[in-house]
Amino acid sequence: MEFIGLQLFSLVFISALSFCFAASCPMDLNYVTRIPWNSSVCRDFHPLNSTPKAEISKQNCCVTLLSVFGIGLAEHLKETTLFQLPDLPTSGTCLRDFQAKLDALSLPGNVASLCFDPMQFVITPDLCANIQTTRDWVARLGESTVLNQGCFADLSDLTACDTCLRAGNEVHSRLLSIDGNSSHGTDCFDFIVLYAAGIVNQFGPESNGAVTCAFALPLNENSGSNDRNSALVFGLTGAGVAVFVTFSLLGFYFWYEKRFGKKRNGSSGHNFGDLEEQGSRPRLRPNTGSIWFKLDELEKATDHFSKKNFIGRGGFGFVFKGVLPDGTVVAVKRILESEFQGDEEFCNEVEIISNLKHRNLVPLRGCCMIDDDEIENCDDEKGNQRYLVYDYMPNGNLDDHLFMSKTGSKPLSWPQRKNIILDVAKGLAYLHYGVKPAIYHRDIKATNILLDADMRARVSDFGLAKQSREGQSHLTTRVAGTHGYLAPEYALYGQLTEKSDVYSFGVVVLEIMCGRKALDLSSSSSPRAFLITDWAWSLMKAGKVDEALDRTLINGEDSVNSNPKAIMERFLQVGILCAHVMVALRPTILEALKMLEGDIEVPPIPDRPMSLAHPSIYSDGNAFSISPALSGLQLQKGDMLR
Repeated sequence: MEFIGLQLFSLVFISALSFCFAASCPMDLNYVTRIPWNSSVCRDFHPLNSTPKAEISKQNCCVTLLSVFGIGLAEHLKETTLFQLPDLPTSGTCLRDFQAKLDALSLPGNVASLCFDPMQFVITPDLCANIQTTRDWVARLGESTVLNQGCFADLSDLTACDTCLRAGNEVHSRLLSIDGNSSHGTDCFDFIVLYAAGIVNQFGPESNGAVTCAFALPLNENSGSNDRNSALVFGLTGAGVAVFVTFSLLGFYFWYEKRFGKKRNGSSGHNFGDLEEQGSRPRLRPNTGSIWFKLDELEKATDHFSKKNFIGRGGFGFVFKGVLPDGTVVAVKRILESEFQGDEEFCNEVEIISNLKHRNLVPLRGCCMIDDDEIENCDDEKGNQRYLVYDYMPNGNLDDHLFMSKTGSKPLSWPQRKNIILDVAKGLAYLHYGVKPAIYHRDIKATNILLDADMRARVSDFGLAKQSREGQSHLTTRVAGTHGYLAPEYALYGQLTEKSDVYSFGVVVLEIMCGRKALDLSSSSSPRAFLITDWAWSLMKAGKVDEALDRTLINGEDSVNSNPKAIMERFLQVGILCAHVMVALRPTILEALKMLEGDIEVPPIPDRPMSLAHPSIYSDGNAFSISPALSGLQLQKGDMLR
């Protein structure tokens, strides 16, 4: 009996010991504290107890942590060939270890358990085409796919990231076809990003390119990485994923939800994104994670919209500075009735901005809408009090600094101007290529470019933004925008494409580099008006491009050391090219960004048909003028739109 008892004890001990070994986490999670990912989104993460688990998993913090955890899973795939963790105890142990790393970053102690269910990371054949290992992957798709070629290079390069995205979409279609179950689409996307980052990419899951492109994680600005890496978020930023989601592919997921989500869920309602803010005790509306502030909260924050807190006029209304109860400084835009459809424009802006997450766009914190009957519904046309709450940008807008409308403002230095131009280009690149369908801003101008505490640019005011079908232009009889910045084909014929934003961007570049306004109609006694695009183009064609540069850049104290004239002229040439009158001769915003960064050469500026200034052109190096009604438009529609 003693022998039998000893045997039983040994078996129990061995089983327990085996369980302990099985429950150890096979992933090295030290990268969580090593990679400089932005953890601030989870700093004050405390969802309400009544919030469903599925809704919590869609909030920004959980989506971000899913990306962080995915880096370890990709490395695990690389080492073990397993797409997921072997069993539930192992998954639970890994999540506990993951929480320990988050604790070291001073994040809430229960954030991992709030966001994740350990079962969602356990290996099972019922996820995507019965794939569990890389051997299964090869058996379904073959030794090599477009993913192997498209995601091999350094994903820090914008073109490489875009190529990888397209390859992922193609492989996703193949996997869905093999699987035959469209509900597995998200899981297949997860497998694609793990395979791309862990198996295909030569630099591995922890490289800056994989982190910012495949996992859509922005790096902290002081991380020492090249600034262009931060722009890669545009390629794969996306919406949240449900509780059953195993890994993160935010950009792919966003594309998938836009194309297939409504068909799968039968939903046609608005989804206003996953923003949150606990300090103001916001009320979460059904089917949306966007903050809906109470009106008395905004009145208290702005001291009842007092004059002392008035910042200025923005698109469709006035902007006031406010302070939330937790001390957060915000900008509150009070929407006024206008010639545009008020409620429609308001809802359009909320819906678009809530889904945008990029360092060069102004973040939307929340909104408020009240009507006479206390009905808060974006589909109700009676609403007449509407507010948007943004992060506060302490340095105002670009126009204030560029033309020194603020008392005591100093001229922008060359490094500041260079960074602002690059920041705006990256923000636009995200709008055009980082979200599906693409977003056309339609009102890029100096006053819609805000500057944060570090004088870095953020694009704002999306009230006129439109989403477009991929690869198609948008024709409209309602042209909206600002004179001087409007692309001619859009202003005259209502054709809106990504190149329309590129034109406006080119005008802004010229304003920044030349220190002159886009359009000057101030001289009422003169029959002519100044248009910066024609003025700069004429100087460039006359071989006097340096004469177009702002004198403060040439004569500044630091001009010899930090203002390389050749680079400044390159920026000016890119602005001229972007603002070319013919659509086909303008670069895309990605091409313009590469020209600005010196990755590709600026092509010779092509001639153009008789320009907006025809027939009266006057140029003496200091002034360039056109007929007051821009009446010299001699272009044929076919010429302009080619």
